[in-house]
Amino acid sequence: MLKKEIKQILRKSKQWGWVLEPDAQKIFSLYGFDTPKYSVAKNSTDALSVVRKIGYPVVAKIVSPAIVHKSDVKGVVVGIKDEKTLLATLARFQKMEAFAGMLIAEMVKGLELIIGAKNDVQFGPMIMVGMGGVGVEIYKDISLRMAPLKNRDVDNMLNELAARKLLAGYRGEEAVSISALKKTILGFSRLVMEMRDFVESIDLNPVMCGAKSCVIADARIILKN
Repeated sequence: MLKKEIKQILRKSKQWGWVLEPDAQKIFSLYGFDTPKYSVAKNSTDALSVVRKIGYPVVAKIVSPAIVHKSDVKGVVVGIKDEKTLLATLARFQKMEAFAGMLIAEMVKGLELIIGAKNDVQFGPMIMVGMGGVGVEIYKDISLRMAPLKNRDVDNMLNELAARKLLAGYRGEEAVSISALKKTILGFSRLVMEMRDFVESIDLNPVMCGAKSCVIADARIILKN
C-alpha cells in the first residue's frame, strides 16, 4: 500500500509526466531505501547553507521540469570541492530552461549498478539489474525478470551478469554487500508493483553499492500518460 505522501508526489508530478529528482529521492527515502544527504538550493545563500550541512565534496544537479535528461545539457557536476565552483555551477544552472533549483548531494562511493523497471504492455512490470554508470549503454550487461521478484530470482539475475566478479571485489576493490544489494532489488520490486498503475518506467542509475549499503545516487521516474 503506497503511502499517502507518495501518492501526492505522483499526482503533483502528472503535470510534467515525470517526477523531479528531489521528489523521486523523497519517494525512495519514504519507502526505506538508502539515499544520499541532499537539499535543493535556488540561490547562493541557500547553496552555501546546504554545503555547510553536507560538507564538500558534493554533486550538483539541475532541477527543472523541462529537463528530463540532465547529462544531455551538462546539468550534472560531480566532485565540487570549493565555493567558487559551487556558485559558478549554480549561476550556469540558473540560466537553463524552467530552472527550479539545484539539487546538492553528498558524494557517494561504491560500485555503480543500474536497477530499473519498465511497465510492459504484455507482461506488466519488468525489472532490470546490471552494471551502471556511463558504461551501461556500451556494455549492456543486464539481466531481466518479471516482477514481483523472489529471492531466487535476484540470485539468478546477479549470477547472469558478465561482470559479476566485480561484486566480490575484483583485483583488490571493496566487495559489495550482497545482502544490501538483494534487499534493495527486492524492495524496488515491491515498490514497482505498488506504483504500477502510475508509472511507465523507473531508472536508478547509478546505485552506488559498497561493503555496507547500496545508495540510490540518481533516480528518474517516468509516469503513465
